Amino acid sequence: MMLVPDTRDVAPRLVTGAFILNSGLEMLRADEATAETVHGMATAAYPFLRQLPAERFTRLLACSEVAVGGALLAPFVPTRLAGLALTGFSGGLVGLYLRLPGMRRSGSLRPTPEGMALAKDAWMLGIGLGFLTAPCRRRAAARSRRAAHRRHGRCHCHFR
Repeated sequence: MMLVPDTRDVAPRLVTGAFILNSGLEMLRADEATAETVHGMATAAYPFLRQLPAERFTRLLACSEVAVGGALLAPFVPTRLAGLALTGFSGGLVGLYLRLPGMRRSGSLRPTPEGMALAKDAWMLGIGLGFLTAPCRRRAAARSRRAAHRRHGRCHCHFR
């Protein structure tokens, strides 16, 4: 049985998934200068990433974006699982915004003009967190079957 996303989840999954997938596909074609820039920003926020060469890091980031975007677009991926991937990915981007100097106004979370491009990624974190709070449809279906069984106590089904 394939569970399709709830109607309320379709639009944010499509829009967010297409956006992230496109970004990943573009980054797969990144030249050396772009890779150095992307890697430089990432290492300023997350110093442990200096261990990776710039081109390898950019390629891994691009593949991650393609995977997250694809998971959001694939209807057979449960919304909560897609939300977990989106929350992890966007959490890293929001961390980048919070850690990089010059992205926020002094003593505030409000972005500077330079930080606006990263600050907008907070919407993806909100969508991901919303997906994580989605009800587990398999559990709800099992509860419904058990309730039906209690109403029809004479049946010999295996949902006791």
